[in-house]
Amino acid sequence: MAAVQWRSRGRYYEGELQRCRPEAAPVEFGDYHPLKPIMVTDTKTRRGTRKGSTSSSSSSSSSVPPDPLSSMLDGTDPLSMFAAASASETPVMSHSASTGDLGRKRKEKEEEVVGPDFEPWSAKRGEILARFTTTEKLSINLCMGSDRGKAPSPGSSAVSEKVRTRLEELDDLEEGSQRELLNLSQQDYANRIEELNQSLKEAWASDQKVKALKIVIQCSKLLSDTSVIQFYPSKFVLITDILDTFGRLVYDRIWTMCLDPRPLPDSFTAEDVNDTAKETCLNWFFKIASIRELLPRLYVEAAILKCNRFLNRSGIQETLPRLTAMIRGIGDPLVAAYARAYLCRVGMEVAPHRKDSLNRNFFDLLSTFKQISGDSVQKQLVVQRVEVPEYLTLYSPAINWILQCIAYRAPEPLLTEMMERCKKLGNNALLLNSVMRAFRPEFVAARATDFIGMIKDCDEAGFPKHLLFGSLGRSLACADPPEIERLTILNEAWKVITKVRSPQDYINCAEIWVEFTCRHFTKREINTVLADIIKHMTPDRAFEDAYPQLQSVIRKILTYVHDFSVLFSMERFLPFLDMFQKDSVRVEVCRSIMEVFIKHQVELTKDPVILNAMLHICKTMHDSVNALTLEDEKRSLSLLIIGFIRMVSFGRDFEQQLSFCVEARATFCNLEPVLVQLIHTVNQLAMETRRVMRGSHSRKTAAFVRACAAYSYITIPSLSSIFTRLSLYLLSGQVALANQCLSQADAFLKAAVSILPEVPRSISVEGKLRSSESFLLDFINNFLATLLVVPDHPEHGVLYLVRGLLNMVQDYTWEDNSDAKVRVYVSALPLLAAMSQETYIYSISKVDSNETLYGGDPKFLSELNRLCETLIGQILDHLKTLGGDEHSTRRQGTLAFSLFGVLLAHGDLRNNKLSQLAVNLWNLSHKHGYCDTRVSVRTLEYIKHQAQQPDMTHLSDTAQRLALQSRT
Repeated sequence: MAAVQWRSRGRYYEGELQRCRPEAAPVEFGDYHPLKPIMVTDTKTRRGTRKGSTSSSSSSSSSVPPDPLSSMLDGTDPLSMFAAASASETPVMSHSASTGDLGRKRKEKEEEVVGPDFEPWSAKRGEILARFTTTEKLSINLCMGSDRGKAPSPGSSAVSEKVRTRLEELDDLEEGSQRELLNLSQQDYANRIEELNQSLKEAWASDQKVKALKIVIQCSKLLSDTSVIQFYPSKFVLITDILDTFGRLVYDRIWTMCLDPRPLPDSFTAEDVNDTAKETCLNWFFKIASIRELLPRLYVEAAILKCNRFLNRSGIQETLPRLTAMIRGIGDPLVAAYARAYLCRVGMEVAPHRKDSLNRNFFDLLSTFKQISGDSVQKQLVVQRVEVPEYLTLYSPAINWILQCIAYRAPEPLLTEMMERCKKLGNNALLLNSVMRAFRPEFVAARATDFIGMIKDCDEAGFPKHLLFGSLGRSLACADPPEIERLTILNEAWKVITKVRSPQDYINCAEIWVEFTCRHFTKREINTVLADIIKHMTPDRAFEDAYPQLQSVIRKILTYVHDFSVLFSMERFLPFLDMFQKDSVRVEVCRSIMEVFIKHQVELTKDPVILNAMLHICKTMHDSVNALTLEDEKRSLSLLIIGFIRMVSFGRDFEQQLSFCVEARATFCNLEPVLVQLIHTVNQLAMETRRVMRGSHSRKTAAFVRACAAYSYITIPSLSSIFTRLSLYLLSGQVALANQCLSQADAFLKAAVSILPEVPRSISVEGKLRSSESFLLDFINNFLATLLVVPDHPEHGVLYLVRGLLNMVQDYTWEDNSDAKVRVYVSALPLLAAMSQETYIYSISKVDSNETLYGGDPKFLSELNRLCETLIGQILDHLKTLGGDEHSTRRQGTLAFSLFGVLLAHGDLRNNKLSQLAVNLWNLSHKHGYCDTRVSVRTLEYIKHQAQQPDMTHLSDTAQRLALQSRT
């Protein structure tokens, strides 16, 4: 090791920087600019020019590839060119043809199928099943049929026997054996219906068409059963699913039969259908016509209504009025209402333009309302112990659907007509409710005052008025009434809402009207509404059963109120939050408030009202964390709290900012990411103080930045992640050094060195164990770069931090067969070489580094050289231990080349022994051919280039020797 004799070469950093800079050439006006769009002219031969001649711009730019981003700006991108080409190839139509097509398309537009703005039945299905439930036991009557199939008698024709068998099978539908399933729960009933649906599909797939029809008929019969009347809307949903499946299967079968000899177009007519398909279609209608009972015959024919397209053009138009008239034969008004709803549903699919049929169904429904007060219905309600208001709500899905079909793209005068019909029926509450929900919110909002007058005249016993105001409120949440009427509307509505006795009914209606209040009024009205909600929901802890509605109130307020100084200045807002006493719900509400705050709070704030309220909300989220909280949940909550901390700023009042961070540290001590953010905030505060003072601290600001350093020094040890602690110690030390707090900087760096032995050999990264070696090496390299500007402590000797770090590296338990320790030694050599220079490559303003303290003292330089020689000796000893297998030899070559690079960049190769060592390392790195050839070539070129410098001519000899060794 003594034979190395290290000497650092002198560096003139400014001159080296100048030599590394590329030559600059001024860009004159008109010269080529790399960001200028490339223009390529047409190279086709033009009349009057020689073949192959091009313009000057073409020749100048032909060697430069076209820029796709620039070409897009002038519309010449491939997609635009394709569209232009397609347009140019479109043949020109004659005027008469185009006019005829436009007229036809306009007519088709008027009669087009239902658009996406129409809410489909599938969107209502789940709501109905969830709303209309029962705990009563249900039953299903299954018609199993008798097995009367016999072999054809001798002598009878096959055709007549087939007809006779089919007729007997259809008779079985009425006369077969009955099997009744009793005592079914609601879920069991739904499962049985689903089994029948699957049986239908299986029977159809196995070509048992009559069995499939049996299943559909017996399911349709179930719709006449109102023994458990509360469940009827859900039963209708389940059974009409089977009818829809049957209608789809029949239509697809007939469609398939039409594919021969050519497929039908989507806009086919009956003339395009072959005779076989027509006969099959007609046969299905004949089968259905032979069903004796009215209700299954009606439902099954409605299910295959679309198949009329295969028979004649006017089939659907003729069938809809007939089926509408058939429904008048159904005695039970509830059963009839849902039959009309199903017919309207099918009608909207096949003929949405046939508004006359929809209107006829609705008017027939209105005429049946008087049956509700009849003896048969009233006796049924008494037997089943169902109140009239509850019974009336059973009609809602059917009436709502029929009115939705009628109101779809309907003109505004139709609403006026419907309102008049409601008045003629004595302002029937059920009908009025459906009208408000069916028509466009803009139409309803324009007549809000009229609707309120009609609601007042409704009978409270039949249908609660708060439900009517709820429907009106939904429309007003989507559309605005006249401005002059808004306050009157709110007052009239709230007079009714506040008198609702049931807390659940009250909050259901109040939650709807909160949005109207927030849209059009100030915090005064919103605060009044919140006070009323608290008044109604606090007694008997009624709020515990209304958390979803209360959360909806919060969401609506946050949707419209983004000024948090206004929000938190409402006297009743925080008391409203206190009603969320279930921990999970409270945290969810706080989370929603924080998300809105982070999204909409653009400006930094120091408003004490906002800060106190947000600290309370963040503390609520923080206190919900316990040992069972998932890491993802902790991370999510931490990000929200960090977002709040970043929005807090007291301007030039730095002491108040630090006090806030001290309070936040005590409040959020269980969330490490928040503590890390607080440390960053305090470090940033110290640097902002330095900026304001322009690097010259007064006694007061010097004390303040030391307090910031103390904050970080106290907080960092509480973190569990050791690499987080290491990086924060280093960062905080750098901040302290920048603020001339030398003793604090020393403390941070010593603390970092002291915990390095605690670094585990493996750490968890994204749930997987990985070696910590690469992370540790990155940190040490960063640490070494900082040590260049850290002055030695007068009481600890020369290079005490560097020696402490290297001693730690020496004692650390590295992985087996690892070169990490030696790589640290290689990285330390450039630091020691930089420390030996008269002027350091970088420094910190107003901090005297070792260059000033020692001033090129020979003893200091001698100490640096001895340390470098020791490190090189350690590296060479390690290189001697490598070799043998391929892996070790590759490691040996890599390390040798790394050390060679350090010697070349930082060593004084005028020393023969150091120069010889560099040559030996080059040979060792190339010995087994593992060194990258391109790297070797570039390195030799660099050495030759450096040898041309006046103070580096000695490298020419080294370059020759290396080149010679490379050739051999």
